[in-house]
Amino acid sequence: MFEPLYNYLYHQSQDGGIPLKGTGIVLGLFLLAIHLWAFFRAEATRDFLHRFPRNYPIGVGLLTIGFLWAMLIISHMDMGEFHFLRPKFQFIIPAAFVAVLLYVKEFLSVRALGSLMLLAAGPLLCAAFLQPQTSRLLIPILTYAWIIIGMFFVGMPFLMRDWIGWATADNRRWNALSIAGITYGAVVLVVAVLDW
Repeated sequence: MFEPLYNYLYHQSQDGGIPLKGTGIVLGLFLLAIHLWAFFRAEATRDFLHRFPRNYPIGVGLLTIGFLWAMLIISHMDMGEFHFLRPKFQFIIPAAFVAVLLYVKEFLSVRALGSLMLLAAGPLLCAAFLQPQTSRLLIPILTYAWIIIGMFFVGMPFLMRDWIGWATADNRRWNALSIAGITYGAVVLVVAVLDW
């Protein structure tokens, strides 16, 4: 049922998949939106970020998205010689999802966000893979940063709390980080529209 979605996201169909241009536009708009919000609504954003690491309901929502995404992948990916393990993984992933919800409540939202960052890397890298434009590297650069940060969020979630404290401790630092995100998002959006 969801195989066409998997094929589209991971470029498995003969017709190709998620296009570089569309990916760049969505990614650029996303970066612009969150960083403009952070810049113009600094106090509200800081309050939200300080509460985020221990916000269990948000963690449940993010982890549910990650669980559904993982099930999409494990149900349709080519596992080669390990294809016989697919039913086992289709049992292990839901069991692990329930176990994490019940027993890993500490920093659940950070761990879930980290797992989503890792999952999002696949379609983004597929969209940029083997594209002729050198500017396509804007996507892999950001994606590999997400992968590294995502691994830290899953394994050492307390780091997010520390990084939030560092980023919000000084107004100039906060503004500089927000402007950097706005700039990167604007560059990705402009390049996507004009070059990809």
